[in-house]
Amino acid sequence: MENMLVKINEAAAYIQQQLTVQPQIGLILGSGLGVMADEVIDPIVIPYGQIPHFPVSTVEGHSGELVIGQLEGKAVLVMKGRFHYYEGYSMQEVVFPVYVMKQLGIRTLLVTNAAGGMNRDFAAGDLMLITDHINNTGSNPLMGANIPELGPRFPDMSQAYNRELRAIVAGKAEELNINLQKGVYISISGPAYCTPAELSMMAGWGADAVGMSTAPEVIAANYTGIRVVGITCITDMAIGDELEPLTHEQVVRVAEQARPKFIALVKASVGAFTV
Repeated sequence: MENMLVKINEAAAYIQQQLTVQPQIGLILGSGLGVMADEVIDPIVIPYGQIPHFPVSTVEGHSGELVIGQLEGKAVLVMKGRFHYYEGYSMQEVVFPVYVMKQLGIRTLLVTNAAGGMNRDFAAGDLMLITDHINNTGSNPLMGANIPELGPRFPDMSQAYNRELRAIVAGKAEELNINLQKGVYISISGPAYCTPAELSMMAGWGADAVGMSTAPEVIAANYTGIRVVGITCITDMAIGDELEPLTHEQVVRVAEQARPKFIALVKASVGAFTV
């Protein structure tokens, strides 16, 4: 674990050397949502492959670069593409960038993802404010020896998605006349999409949307004391007894169609966040 802390600090030091602004807010952009990074003003772009010890995105729709600059008057660090457990990375590698954000001084994190809608009141193209999550990946990024410099052995998760930040996002959606759904996100390991029986089971647990990311990063962020808020783009309906075949290309296409309202909501929310 000491070696892990060294790697985190080396990555943070490399990024810090490139910066002309000190980022205050972190953003993680999911499948098909990376275009949000194009809204950043005066961007510094750092490919993941140049950052010491950083993993590299291998999934279509995840460009694989950090974009640092100004968004709605706030200094932001944007992950244009994330890492997934199903890519073969360990959970510690998946959340490595969150720890780097912590060392760079970021205290607010907005996570986004594309997911299947399990709530019958949802429709493809909807945006959903994440109220809570269920970690059904079969693992946890905090397993192993604790790193006290990052956080406590047993971190609290009673407010994994910060209530104050959620209220800001909900308020901005109302101002923009965006129909913002609210619900529980469940993370699975992937990469296979769920069977009808699996979807019916998870819906019974209280999940409203299902995807293959996010919970590990949110666990790591809460562990380090970073406030989190999350927005999901519902790209397809994942109702067990009504399931239709699905491809990743469909997921990315619907996420791109939701782009205008997604960009508007994220920008307005970031502008209203206190740092």
